[in-house]
Amino acid sequence: MATYPELIDKAVVVTGAGRGIGLAIARRFVAEGARVLLTDIAEGDSAEVEQAIARAVELFGRLDCMVCNAGICEVAPLVEASEASFDRQMTVNAKGAFLAATAAARQMLRQGDGGRIIINASGAGKMAPGKEAPLGVYAMSKHAVVGLTRQLGVELAADGILVNCICGGIVDTGMWDVIDRGVTGRSGAEPGSFKAEAVASVPIGRIQRPEDMANVVVYLAGDDADYIAGQTLNVSGGRLPY
Repeated sequence: MATYPELIDKAVVVTGAGRGIGLAIARRFVAEGARVLLTDIAEGDSAEVEQAIARAVELFGRLDCMVCNAGICEVAPLVEASEASFDRQMTVNAKGAFLAATAAARQMLRQGDGGRIIINASGAGKMAPGKEAPLGVYAMSKHAVVGLTRQLGVELAADGILVNCICGGIVDTGMWDVIDRGVTGRSGAEPGSFKAEAVASVPIGRIQRPEDMANVVVYLAGDDADYIAGQTLNVSGGRLPY
């Protein structure tokens, strides 16, 4: 039985849906009865993004919800980050979210009856990770995503298009394995130790599952969230204080 029956037959696009959080989000929408298009495209390519939106409209007749989930992370403090690394992370994380969210918004504006845009940001988009976890460009890109959410949320709210983002914590995905390898490789610490320490800092007392993120995404897509716009919601087990 669907938790949110209003999502039955809704047309949803999820970017970065090949694995991890994106796949969990797609599966949860399917469980709710939604029609879902999974994409794994070059998020920084506007033509590919527009094609994905057009494909959803071709398949489903409309677009009700866009989930901008795609993201990458490379470990380095800003003073050591290369221009190439900057371009890669900003293109996927910030430009990709901008292109997907605005393309979805244009389609929803044409439809004229509102919609939902939900962006996967990060705790690094609200609190700078610092020297112990040098995620310099990644943090920059996720701060940009938070800014995108706030601005686009204000611009579109009166049209019934509600834009929000979620900020996760220590999620059990391949990205956190990449972060652990990068941090321990720089410090000489035992592989796996940084991730273990991060999990130990979570007040709830366990690592975050991708499904924890998916649960909040479908909530934001449902009717119970129809007075939430331009917000960043923490889904971090208590790790993020604001």
